[in-house]
Amino acid sequence: MVIQSCPTIVSQRKRGGKGAHIRNRKIGPVLATALVASNMIGSGIFLLPATLAAVGSITVVGWAIGTVGALLIATILAKLSQVAPQPGGPCVYAGEALGPYFGFQANALYWLSCWIGNIAIAVAAMGYLASFVPALTQPLAGAFATAGFIWLLTAVNILGPRLVCQVESLAIVIGLVPILLVATGGWWYFDGKLFADSWNVQHEPAIQVIPQSLVLLFWAFTGLESASIASAVVENPRRNVAIATVGGVLIAALVYISSCTVLMGLIPAADLARSSAPFADAVRVVLGPVAAAFIALAALTKATGTLGGWILLTAQTGKAGADHGLFPGLFGRVDRHGVPVTSLLLMAAMMSIVVFATVSPTLGEQFGELIEVSVIFCMMLYVYACIALLLYPRWIASASSLARYRPMAALALLFCGVVIGYAEPKLLLLSAVMLLLTLPVYLLFGRLWIRSV
Repeated sequence: MVIQSCPTIVSQRKRGGKGAHIRNRKIGPVLATALVASNMIGSGIFLLPATLAAVGSITVVGWAIGTVGALLIATILAKLSQVAPQPGGPCVYAGEALGPYFGFQANALYWLSCWIGNIAIAVAAMGYLASFVPALTQPLAGAFATAGFIWLLTAVNILGPRLVCQVESLAIVIGLVPILLVATGGWWYFDGKLFADSWNVQHEPAIQVIPQSLVLLFWAFTGLESASIASAVVENPRRNVAIATVGGVLIAALVYISSCTVLMGLIPAADLARSSAPFADAVRVVLGPVAAAFIALAALTKATGTLGGWILLTAQTGKAGADHGLFPGLFGRVDRHGVPVTSLLLMAAMMSIVVFATVSPTLGEQFGELIEVSVIFCMMLYVYACIALLLYPRWIASASSLARYRPMAALALLFCGVVIGYAEPKLLLLSAVMLLLTLPVYLLFGRLWIRSV
């Protein structure tokens, strides 16, 4: 998401007097790990338990498998960053290993994944706002509120992106309160029988249910590529990107598994699946309505800050693509303050259309559909990274150390295929159509964009 900043930093390092200053502003392994973990532990966690409740507490097995798969992918990205540290991470590896079209496609899919994920964040925010305005639980009312929320934060981005970053910094601290409270204190009230009764609410074979849950819960792990993409701002990227990637995955996995599992032992699966504010409802059971209202407000604050920041970063991702000839020039147009207004407005319009196109009976269902599509697109980046490692002699001739990681890349590739393959058929079809559309777009316009840069 920070692709836009990377070329600037790299170019400044080449200038005589500013190199030391730029190096001093880089981040070490601790902050890089925090970057990965915080990008993974976004506001999506606040509604994810409701989506997983439709499957049951058997998802704890899916969490274990998903964590192993995420660590496999994280290791592949870490090794690639060690032998070929490049700003842009998997997006760049796709282009270098497979050619310009796949570089364009990877950037396009990542951009799509970002703004579709933004809608999911907005839906999660409206779920907690519904704790104060119950009418928002109605599908149409919720859709209008979600679209309005998106346009409000888009306007804030246009008027004051600096304010967005300040709000997000405050929201991160406030937003951790409900997660940590439930993930730690909730175990004192954990009901093992309730957890067991919610084990497999679909009453289907585990071999079928568990793989289906992977695409939903892997939403928690999207963002593990953050350190790889931001390698230009990381000190000693050959070492620290690997540490940050694997460390961030482990921290995020611990937080997600603990909080989502304990909720399954506090609230019956059927009630949790209908919940628009799972963490607030859990605290209501334990501490009462006043505490629940505080948790809902904290979650809403976190979602507001997160969405504002991700709208900003997604627009900057589109601008970076335009600057490098991978996107149309209109995405790179900025006002006198350097804000990509056209990109922001276009993105808000597309997000609003998708909000109404994905209206569902419950916010949890709508959230689930959105994150599935976002995860599928993001998984394609990981697929390209795995293929890049398997094909490394073509583009990193001196990286003989990668040879022993080929079996791991093959396993990670298989894992990605399983996650994608078990997505909902209609969403898988939609994703395939979007994937195929990148080819005529590239053939018609891609080369023109590249020549214009």
